[in-house]
Amino acid sequence: MSVDEVLEWEEEARRVRRERADWEYIESLPPRLRAALKYYVETGDVRLSQRLSGLDYEEFRELLRKARVPIVL
Repeated sequence: MSVDEVLEWEEEARRVRRERADWEYIESLPPRLRAALKYYVETGDVRLSQRLSGLDYEEFRELLRKARVPIVL
């Protein structure tokens, strides 16, 4: 896989996360959780996003589900 293909795949994944996310729900969250979800939507880095949120891994994955953000690992 070339660098261009990886970058294209990452941009497509970001687009899908942005489109499917429940932004009304995300914006209703406390600042720390909102920022962590936005970081995940933009980067796809679930581990760092989870640490930013202050939640444990399973709690953060549940938050992603509630926010309708696709999880791609």
